[in-house]
Amino acid sequence: MAPSRYVGVLALVAACLLPSGVLALWPIPSTLETGTTSLTVSPSFYFDVQVEGAPEDLYEAVAQAQYYLANDKLGRLVVGRGANDTSALVSAKTLSTLTLSLTSGATVEPIASEAVKPLGTRSEEYALTIPADGSAATLVANSTLGLYRGLTTFNQLFYYYGGVTYTLLAPIAITDTPAYPFRGFALDTARNYYPVGDILRTLDAMSWVKINTFHWHITDSQSFPLEVAQYPELAINGAYSPLEVYTASDVQYIVQYAGARGIDVVMEIDTPGHTSIIAATYPDYVACFDETPWATYANEPPAGQLRFALPEVVNFTASLLADIASDLPSYYFSTGGDELNTPCYANDYPTQLQLNSTNTTLNDALNTFTQATHAAIIAEGKTPIVWEEMVLDWNITLSNETIVMIWISSEDAAAVVEKGFRIVQAPSNYFYLDCGAGGWLGADPTLNSWCDPFKTWSEAYTFDPLANLTEAQYKFVLGGEQLLWSEQSGPDNLDPIVWPRAASSAEIFWSGKQPTGAPLNVTEALPRLQDLRFRMVQRGLKPIALQPYWCAIRPDACDLTA
Repeated sequence: MAPSRYVGVLALVAACLLPSGVLALWPIPSTLETGTTSLTVSPSFYFDVQVEGAPEDLYEAVAQAQYYLANDKLGRLVVGRGANDTSALVSAKTLSTLTLSLTSGATVEPIASEAVKPLGTRSEEYALTIPADGSAATLVANSTLGLYRGLTTFNQLFYYYGGVTYTLLAPIAITDTPAYPFRGFALDTARNYYPVGDILRTLDAMSWVKINTFHWHITDSQSFPLEVAQYPELAINGAYSPLEVYTASDVQYIVQYAGARGIDVVMEIDTPGHTSIIAATYPDYVACFDETPWATYANEPPAGQLRFALPEVVNFTASLLADIASDLPSYYFSTGGDELNTPCYANDYPTQLQLNSTNTTLNDALNTFTQATHAAIIAEGKTPIVWEEMVLDWNITLSNETIVMIWISSEDAAAVVEKGFRIVQAPSNYFYLDCGAGGWLGADPTLNSWCDPFKTWSEAYTFDPLANLTEAQYKFVLGGEQLLWSEQSGPDNLDPIVWPRAASSAEIFWSGKQPTGAPLNVTEALPRLQDLRFRMVQRGLKPIALQPYWCAIRPDACDLTA
């Protein structure tokens, strides 16, 4: 794990900064050595795969890298966009080949198989060297997944001007390994629906910055757009329309697409709260369905939660989760557990009848429900993931292997870790991408979003995953993720609200620190994030601008201290 560090906002002294001109890499590698020699890329450049029995998805990754190398055509972010580099390129050597190989004795598996191995067992490290004399560059890893990570780095090293693809920094030597095993992005596709193509485009962008987990919050109180083989009526009655459903083939394609890009798809079916829509199919299973005023019974409309005290609801939910989990290759599955509203059950006759007749409390019933639903997914080979309330607000028994997501506040991490649970850092005060858009509820024009203000990339970048933890507790931090809840988002604004801000956590949890050992630093990082943002545009994404263009091509000129 990464050592504890404070992420500085002010510029570091020159000796701690990255080599001059290294503005292209995100996330920054563990170690990085560069020179000052110009090197051009041959028009006939090719990737030489020296991997016996190489899987199909490795060849697909190479084809993807070849495409980006030929089509990124990113001009260097300086005044003139590289026009002043032409004289240095006249006598430059030409790079013609990148040779890919695995270390001796490495097992050859598909990238998609490597991507879904248990956390802590995935091999993502790689070594990349680019000589200055035009001889073959080399990429070596212990797995095909490591080769994939190295290819994403290789594609970020080159600029384009006047028909020439080049670097000014040869020779280049990189060895790289992630600081944390879990680096995620979460997307809510229930408040508003996202077509499959939007999800695929997002997965592409995630892969560019080495994010390895797609946390898919696929259902909620507003809609149930997931087709489930054993319970088809849930989507028939719960999706916004027949065209806004994720079919079984859609899910499998998304999982396959993600896996080939080194991404594990971790699905969340939030229970027992956030389940109002289930009443459209099973009205007897949901308490306080569509009750008003909704604010008494839910954090947002519509009201409605599973009657988890009822045995038939326990059996239904366990069966539902098992059916969904059985079709997913990930070792992980989230059952949610956040924002459970207790007033919903206080006057719910079926719930109170069951509690009184069995002489049990609501907490006892939740414990029984959780034990049963978690047992069902554990039987399918999954490790449960829950939100922090299941540990901090309720007295229930969870498997020691359960992973807990911190979301209410970064201050809650220590309390969860003290109970011995591994955590994923997803605190709303740093990582919620939907914050700051203003209130979305009607009848109150003065309303702000509950988690104001807007979380800038730089604010997110100052997050310390190990804050308030002892050194002995560092091992419990698996990593973290940024999240987009979709009350005010949809396909039309997906790219700009997510990118490039979601790259902040990608670097925090991949790099942990600068190659020099210095803490991550927003002043150093901004020119590199600008570079990433402009490369994303070249690849067809629509990320939000970070600054005026004048600033983007004059690194550091718009710093407050400039």
